[in-house]
Formats: sequence, C-alpha cells, structure tokens
Amino acid sequence: MKRFYLIGFLCLMASDTLAQICFKLAGAAAEPLEFGLNWVLRIVASPWSYGALFGYLCSFVSWMTLLRYAPIGPAFAASHLELVSVTILSVWLFHEPLTLFKVAGGLLIVLGVLCLAKDESAGAAGKEHDRDGARSANPA
Repeated sequence: MKRFYLIGFLCLMASDTLAQICFKLAGAAAEPLEFGLNWVLRIVASPWSYGALFGYLCSFVSWMTLLRYAPIGPAFAASHLELVSVTILSVWLFHEPLTLFKVAGGLLIVLGVLCLAKDESAGAAGKEHDRDGARSANPA
C-alpha cells in the first residue's frame, strides 16, 4: 500500500505542477491582459491552456483515487508538495529568484508532510497493536 501512496502522490504532484507551469505559460502567451474577445481567443489558441486543463484533470483523478484509500490528514498535506516543485521549476524555467524564505518555506512544507505521515503511521501501528491485544485477551 505504501507503494500505491508513493506513486499516487508523485502523480498528483507532477500533474499539479504541470497545471501550474502551463497556466504561467498560457498567461504569458495571452498578454497583454485586456478583458475582451481577443484576449479570450489568445487563451483558447494557446496550447499551454490545454496543458493546464490536462494537468488539472489528471490531478483530479489522482486526488480522488488517493482520497479513497489514503488517510485524509497526510493526504491533504502531501497534496501541497506541488508548492515546492513549482517553486523549484520556476527558478529553473522562469529565472525567478530563490530566496532564503522560499527555501525555508519549502523545507517546512516537506517536514510538515513527513511529520503528518509519521504520526499517521504511528497511529495505525498503535491501532493494530490494540486490535491484536484485544484478540489475544478475548480468544473467542
């Protein structure tokens, strides 16, 4: 089951990241920002808009599948790992600055996800221990 979670969260992170990067590129392709038909047509004509929609569709499918099996606390926290991947890719692709605050924030996000996952696994182990103890105490 851990392998399922790992693959699922990697798919979710990749598809969320794809959507966000494509939105950035679609926005750049649709410039200048003007609320009118020409602007809408530039958005519709941009392949990046379709990449963003595809990324969101894949994210939705990944998220719904994960929610069916994963505990909600760690799943919700891990669903925000794309903040770290988008930040890293934006430094590389868009030459955005990587500041100390961004690094610290990314580390805190990763540490938070790891803490929630560890807590969840410890809670699951405790429940399994309690269940086994209850079975041995009441041999029915």
